[in-house]
Amino acid sequence: MLDVRRWAEIRRMKEVDGLSIHEIVRRTGHDRNTVRRALRREGPPRYERPPRPSKLDPFKDEIRRLLQEDPRLPGKRVRELIEALGYDGGKTILDDYLREVRPLYERRRTYQRTLYRPGELLQFDLFEPRIEIPVGHGQTRRGYVVTAELGYSRALAGALVFSKEAPDLIFGMNRCLGRLGALPETLVWDREGAIHAGGGQPTDAFAGCCGELRVGWLILEPRDPEAKGALERSHRFMRTNFEPGRQFANELDYQLQLDQWCANVNARVHRTTRAVVSERLAAERARMRPLPDGLPESDHRFVLRVPAQPYLRFDRNDYSLDPRQAGRRVEVRVSQTEIVAVALDTGELAARHRRRFARQLTFTDPAHQAELERLRGERRRPRDVEVEHRPLARYDRLIPA
Repeated sequence: MLDVRRWAEIRRMKEVDGLSIHEIVRRTGHDRNTVRRALRREGPPRYERPPRPSKLDPFKDEIRRLLQEDPRLPGKRVRELIEALGYDGGKTILDDYLREVRPLYERRRTYQRTLYRPGELLQFDLFEPRIEIPVGHGQTRRGYVVTAELGYSRALAGALVFSKEAPDLIFGMNRCLGRLGALPETLVWDREGAIHAGGGQPTDAFAGCCGELRVGWLILEPRDPEAKGALERSHRFMRTNFEPGRQFANELDYQLQLDQWCANVNARVHRTTRAVVSERLAAERARMRPLPDGLPESDHRFVLRVPAQPYLRFDRNDYSLDPRQAGRRVEVRVSQTEIVAVALDTGELAARHRRRFARQLTFTDPAHQAELERLRGERRRPRDVEVEHRPLARYDRLIPA
């Protein structure tokens, strides 16, 4: 049998050099029939070994029946079942056969390629760092990063929070929008508890946020991470590129390093778009609406009556209140940086503290402590009391001699 090189040489002699079959036979030493077969053959010669019978052949029908009942039946279990019927072949030929026939019975999901218009979608999600974040007072705490990525430019931003409550998620969204610098048409979230109210509908907090920003929302179907696949890939990149080899002094240092890392990522050429992220972001901002002067409120707000022991509890910490406000109702507003309490009836400031993310701590304002001591001193001061003075003769008359 001619090999591919000799077959190509014979065809070249005939078609290019214009040699006769007799001359080709003389030059190559092949007989006439071999040369004629080479010229008649359209494709290069291939050695095709006839299929050999396999030990698996008698069991293929049974394997197909098993896969029809359960397409995800593991190969190890399939082997156990057919060995009970007499199969004594190897594992490799069974695995190769299962790899070929399993897709015939298993319904696989297919995906379409998604293209984004500039400013169309902004994907949000929560990324959970593997390590706990130092928060001072010798403590660490589990944190979450609200991440955001624009579909067109793939610009990335993130904000560290310490809960999944709506005010903290809205704070993270506000910070990401501020880093990206413009408003998209639609905000995309999965079914996070503070975002999704059930049935694909948003919670009042999330709907109110979108209403203030004048943007649309899209809540994804359950168990559908591919719908925000761009951000999921960025999470994997954060896991392998941002987290390893880093140390953080506190939550502020974590946020600072995260912002710098996102800036470096946005300055690179994106693997999917083949373009510099920051350049596409500049073009995308031109098609997006500017941010409003005031972003949606993200403070925790509640009302309480100042107790006799004037402290309020938030996030497992106690913060002092003005003891002069005892018994009165105050409105408390908690941001990511401070805690403020104001009397509802007079508007007087009842407390202002820096918010701490460490837990099981008590913080007392020196002015509140001084006022407590003053009030305690007034209660202990002896009062002037008029005492009646009776003559001793009166007692003599009452006590017989």
